[in-house]
Amino acid sequence: MKVYVFDLMAYGRPFEEFTADRYIPYPLPRKYFDREVAARTFEEHLAAWREMDRLGFDGVGLNEHHTTVHGLMNSPNMMAAVASQQTERLKFLMLGNLLPLHNPLRIAEEIAMADCMSRGRILSGFARGNAREYGVYGVDASESRARFEEAYDIILKAWTEEQFSYEGKFWQMKDVAIWPRPYQQPYPPIWIPFTGSKETIEWTGKNNLSAVMIDHSPGMTEDVVGLFATSLAKHGHRITPDHICVLTDAFVAESKERAIAEYGPSYLYYVQTLWHHGTITERGETRPDGAGYVTSNSYDYLRPENRGAARMDRGRIRNTTLADVEARVAGGRLNWGSAKDVAAHLIATADRVGAESVLLNMNVGALPHELFIEQIRRFGTEVLPILHAHRVTRVPGVDRGGIVP
Repeated sequence: MKVYVFDLMAYGRPFEEFTADRYIPYPLPRKYFDREVAARTFEEHLAAWREMDRLGFDGVGLNEHHTTVHGLMNSPNMMAAVASQQTERLKFLMLGNLLPLHNPLRIAEEIAMADCMSRGRILSGFARGNAREYGVYGVDASESRARFEEAYDIILKAWTEEQFSYEGKFWQMKDVAIWPRPYQQPYPPIWIPFTGSKETIEWTGKNNLSAVMIDHSPGMTEDVVGLFATSLAKHGHRITPDHICVLTDAFVAESKERAIAEYGPSYLYYVQTLWHHGTITERGETRPDGAGYVTSNSYDYLRPENRGAARMDRGRIRNTTLADVEARVAGGRLNWGSAKDVAAHLIATADRVGAESVLLNMNVGALPHELFIEQIRRFGTEVLPILHAHRVTRVPGVDRGGIVP
């Protein structure tokens, strides 16, 4: 198995002044910004990535967010380029560049640069973003999917063709040949994050790309994998465990109780307050994604009993209590506890999903740097070798050849 750590890179100081109301004002004015905290945040996360590299983690998951303390990584390409000069083997799983919001030629160039600088350690993920970011960049959310697919076409042409021209709805280019080209030929592996929409899953299968999927619930995950396998098969491709990376939680401590004591405060800050920055109003109402971002039948492939898992109820999530966390840990929905239990649970999850890779949340919120480093070391010495020794050989729910009828 391959093991990646997802690093959201939250602003390094918890905004305790806002936790009582569980609402961080949006937009958050300049007066709240401390340049020393920001500089320290970047330094500490780079140090954590160096430790991951030393311990043999396969990679770190990067993301792109804007105008929020939820994540300071406005450019995963910049972070990967910088980190590539401080690490030797660590790969950078980007989840990902937000294609509808930027000029795709610039994205193609920056990823090619980072891939050359890292000597082929980029795993290029592409995503669509959320309502907050569309508002900031002035992009109509109803154009999101069309912009995404057009940008993807341009990026592949830029990476693979001697020179190209493009006449699209959103971008037009003539006689372009980018320099540098990607180090990996013909281009870096491409991963697409799944949140559950049918259109994204079918498009990913059509293009024979790999998927990073959130394990919302076993039933929903089974439905997502089933549709992905069917979509791949429809276009002549066979699903394998290499097609799937599953995103889940992990935290290693002496016991479940100790894990809750160490990680619980940061986790609660994240689910109650931080994660919702810019996506809810002061009254706690969810800001809409924007007309046309998803369709009315985006989730109709899910079995009725699994459709609830696809809806993110931010009100319920904001009301999470310590007792809820304790119940989730006790029930195995949060994989926190001893190294033995964490390893066994992650292997069971990977086998159930059919995923050769796992992407782990082990630092949501603003976990103190010393504790994050300690967590990386605990996991890296006590759990990572066990996972690396395990092999996921099949995707359950499909036939042995990997194609669903």
